[in-house]
Amino acid sequence: MQHTVVERELELRLILSPERSVPVPARLGYRSDDPYAVHISFHINSEHPVDWTFARELLVEGVFRPCGNGDVRVWPAKAEGHGVVLMALSSPEGDALLEAPVPQVSAWLERTLRLVPPGTEGGQLGIDDALDQLLAR
Repeated sequence: MQHTVVERELELRLILSPERSVPVPARLGYRSDDPYAVHISFHINSEHPVDWTFARELLVEGVFRPCGNGDVRVWPAKAEGHGVVLMALSSPEGDALLEAPVPQVSAWLERTLRLVPPGTEGGQLGIDDALDQLLAR
C-alpha cells in the first residue's frame, strides 16, 4: 500500500510574553500511514528539530474552538487583527505557547482532510487486510 505525505513549511511565533514573541520556523506534516496524527517539527537553534505529534482532530477542532487538555491545548484567537491558532505545549522539559496563522494551517489541514477524510482513518492502517490474512491461515 502506498502512502502519501502532506507537508507545509511555515513560520510560527513563540510567545514569550504579551509584548514579545520570536519567529520559529516549523514544518507541519501528515502521513496517510499515520492517519490520526499530525506532526510538527520546530527548527530552533539546535542541531536537531523539536518534534511534536498529536491528534489531527485536535488541531482541526482547535481552529474553531478551544480544545485539548494536558500536554496539548489548541484554540483560535486574534493577533493584530488576524486569525491565529494558539497551541500550548507542555512537557517535562518545559512549556511553549505558539501562534500559527489560521489561513496556512487551515489550507494544510484541508489537504489532509481531502487525502484521508474524517472517519476513514482506520481504513488507512491496513488492519482489516492484516486480520484477513491472519484468519486465512
